[in-house]
Amino acid sequence: MPNSVSPPKTICLMRLSAIGDVTHALAMVTRIKRTWPTAQVTWIIGKVEYQLLKHTSGIEFIVCDKRAKNARTELQRALKHREFDVLLQMQIAFRANWLGSVVRAKRRVGFDKARSKELHSWFINERIQGHSRVHVLDGFMQFADAIGVPKAPVEWDLGIPATDLDWAKAQTKILERFIIIAPAASKAQRNWLNQYYAKVIDWCATQGISIVLCGGPGALDKACQQGILEHTNNVTLDLIGKTSLLQMAALMRHAACVIAPDTGPAHMASMMGAPVLGLYAHSNPQRTGPYRSIDQTISVYSEAIEAEYGKPWSELEWGKRAHGDKLMSKITPEQVIDALQKILSM
Repeated sequence: MPNSVSPPKTICLMRLSAIGDVTHALAMVTRIKRTWPTAQVTWIIGKVEYQLLKHTSGIEFIVCDKRAKNARTELQRALKHREFDVLLQMQIAFRANWLGSVVRAKRRVGFDKARSKELHSWFINERIQGHSRVHVLDGFMQFADAIGVPKAPVEWDLGIPATDLDWAKAQTKILERFIIIAPAASKAQRNWLNQYYAKVIDWCATQGISIVLCGGPGALDKACQQGILEHTNNVTLDLIGKTSLLQMAALMRHAACVIAPDTGPAHMASMMGAPVLGLYAHSNPQRTGPYRSIDQTISVYSEAIEAEYGKPWSELEWGKRAHGDKLMSKITPEQVIDALQKILSM
């Protein structure tokens, strides 16, 4: 183990956002907790993301509103007189680096040079090792490698209250066999077409499969909700803006499939063990796809990136995004229905 002869007693983790990345980080923390149950893990996390993880045991959470003017002062106050054996600086945005600078730690482990930007290197004194062209979750696992945590299967310890589990079971009894659609990504251009979702939903109705819409209360979620409902009357249960993240996660555990673009709920569903049909055009699913269902992803990323840059993605910077407002329209309803049939027949 680098610079140490025994496991660290205190570990601080800086990963504020977003939902998908937090689910990936939870897999890494689960590995630490199961291997070193006596290690004290402190996680500095964003407000929204905390709502997903707040009932997870064995972790001290410090909630940080990165947008607040006094965020750094408040974090410094919360950590007053504390020093950790190791800080895992798992977010490279300058704001996260600046906030992490108030954490006192002997070892400050950050990303390798290939993944560093926004002055990340100024705030660390060690770097993770390993291939940089890997899935985000595997990249996070390299932080566990760096501090000497033995290898282990990818698993998640997510705490979900019994009330939310019971609620999900009650919905499942009513819905019977159902598919969840989480249509909204963080940017509109990453969303699939609402009328295409409607065609898939109508096909599901002919198969006797219930459809549940899931999502948050934000404007993009509401726009997708309205657009889909304008094109079909076959949505069984519309839960957009009506559930907590933990209720959504609990319900995903029972879904026959979850359909989503590049968005946090896709990674939540993967964490919960549901088959995920990911729809990708702007980002490489090999890097950001639903971890357990990458081979089921429908992606036009390869053709989009080569059309834009004149080279295959394998010859470009890892994580290079494709641009364009109409890329997602290249995925057809027929492709999704065909893929869905294969998933449902497994």
